[in-house]
Amino acid sequence: MSRRGKGSPTLPSPASGGGKSGGRREPPAGGLVAVKAAAAEAASADGQKEPRRRRRGTVLEERVGYRFKDGALLDCALTHISALKGARNRAGSYQRLEFLGDHVLGLVISDVLFRAFPKADEGELSRRLADLVRKETCAEIAVTIELGSAIKLGSSEANAGGRKRPAILADVCEALIGAVYLDGGYPAAEGLVERLWQVRMQATAQPLRDSKTVLQEWAQARGLPTPAYREIARTGPDHSPEFCVAVQLPNFAPAEGSGRSKRAAEQAAAAAMLARERVKPERRNG
Repeated sequence: MSRRGKGSPTLPSPASGGGKSGGRREPPAGGLVAVKAAAAEAASADGQKEPRRRRRGTVLEERVGYRFKDGALLDCALTHISALKGARNRAGSYQRLEFLGDHVLGLVISDVLFRAFPKADEGELSRRLADLVRKETCAEIAVTIELGSAIKLGSSEANAGGRKRPAILADVCEALIGAVYLDGGYPAAEGLVERLWQVRMQATAQPLRDSKTVLQEWAQARGLPTPAYREIARTGPDHSPEFCVAVQLPNFAPAEGSGRSKRAAEQAAAAAMLARERVKPERRNG
């Protein structure tokens, strides 16, 4: 780990193995049984033998630094709905685990940021959180651990390049976190997230500028109007919606971002455009 400058926050070291050794919170037994049953049913319907599934999992487990006690959970996290036969097996795909993993990821990152930046206000913490948990970041994490090669897809989806689709990579990355949480509890999931996100958390250790502000200043410097933001989708239940927003500038392709609020989604969209145009995020002094 590189040395930090004076005044830089100290990020917690990633937990080794299955996470921190503190009091372990076990997931509800009923939910775990349901996921296991769905995974077993999906594997049976697909006709895949257990040894093959475990060999594929072993390679991925080595890359992420976590060994599953129940390989069925990992298999479920890696299974795209296109690989399942019949609507009745829908629960055997990664979708439910993605929902769980998305919220576990948000909690772990929020906890790390809260402890790492004791002087940061809610706005700065929210911007950092939005950047670290956005779908684009999850997809980038998935690429670093070569997650695409482990995903089980139907033939049509595989032939269409599904293993490289950012949306699928991001979803399976979140599903993997959810599976680790069910298999090893919160400490294991915390350790996984801290290991995989460590570099990105350290890269943003200094105070950030607002992505929307940076994009607006960048556009104005080129004689362009103020970026326009448009909500293009809203998913999830009313009590926990997820927004997808597109940002537009003349003569530039739109960029999209998602978040748990419109503000977070707009920040993610602005960050996505800045990243695509290779505009480095500016940082405040001090």
